[in-house]
Amino acid sequence: MRLVVPLTDLDHLQLAAARPLLDGAVVLVSDPETSERCLDKYAAHAFFEEQGIGSPATWLPTEVPDDPPYPVLVKARRGFGSRHIYRAANRAELDFFLRYTAAESMVQAVCHGVEYSIDVFCDLRARCLEAVPRTMIESKGGESIKGATIRDEQLIAFGCAVSEALRIIGPANVQCFRESDGRLQVTDVNPRFGGGFPLPTAAGSRYPELALALARGESPERRLGEFREGVVMTRYFSQVILEESGGTLEPVQAEGVPGEA
Repeated sequence: MRLVVPLTDLDHLQLAAARPLLDGAVVLVSDPETSERCLDKYAAHAFFEEQGIGSPATWLPTEVPDDPPYPVLVKARRGFGSRHIYRAANRAELDFFLRYTAAESMVQAVCHGVEYSIDVFCDLRARCLEAVPRTMIESKGGESIKGATIRDEQLIAFGCAVSEALRIIGPANVQCFRESDGRLQVTDVNPRFGGGFPLPTAAGSRYPELALALARGESPERRLGEFREGVVMTRYFSQVILEESGGTLEPVQAEGVPGEA
């Protein structure tokens, strides 16, 4: 049994194209068309509109109307990690950021509702087996720092609809907002395990188990909603201080660190 699981946005297209060369290994990555569509956020928006899936109003820089609903975001079409995103409150700021950004960009209306992430897992036929929504209590640099799983049938159904429309294979993370009128608006889809993957794992998603089942040639049944809600994740930063000693790196003792007792 051999299984290949991509972990970064840089791997999708290469692995999708190389699938026939990997000697029968099960590659949990979507087809090139889907991978390319997810990488290009404007192409993804156009696709969602065609499919009748909610997506914030989005324009290419040369197609922005005279009176867009400010504030708007100038976003990189192929960005990641919340890089090259600028919030413009008026036309002067919009024009400035479009000149300032070094990335090929698009302009998107700001969502004013509550943000959620939905970690989904699909089989090799792009059938969604599970979708685990989580709140976005805090995020930094595009990465979830604090969040909690939530059993919300609308979000679960939305995660399934988005992933199956895109024909996702394996894991993906669907980011969306619920607006005040109840509409869900998808803002991004990452066709890989999201940075908050430890949370749905702790909540009982059993995504690694599903991946191994696919690698064994099995056809797992859907298990929608079979996770624990109210499981909370919080992250913190720590460090290990080392110094060279006899050709190796050894931990610095507490008493040798300035400021430590």
